Amino acid sequence: MSNVINVQLMTTLGCHLCEEVQGMIGYLLQNEPDLQAIYQFELVEIAEDEELLNRYGIRIPVLVKQGEELSWPFEFEQLKSWLVSE
Repeated sequence: MSNVINVQLMTTLGCHLCEEVQGMIGYLLQNEPDLQAIYQFELVEIAEDEELLNRYGIRIPVLVKQGEELSWPFEFEQLKSWLVSE
């Protein structure tokens, strides 16, 4: 059995771009059900952590997977490619 890969979405309340990325992730998981077994997505509220706020405050939404970051702006296909790249 393979390990689940944790993907964090750095976000904050009221971030409309973050909501757009959540929609992209939802669409991807709905249309690529095999990815549900591979990835676990977690929303990380950066406003609750000063270090995260300093690091991501003006860059959100940012996805983090195994030390790699995907920063906005990105298209759906870029998100999909980034997820499946190892």
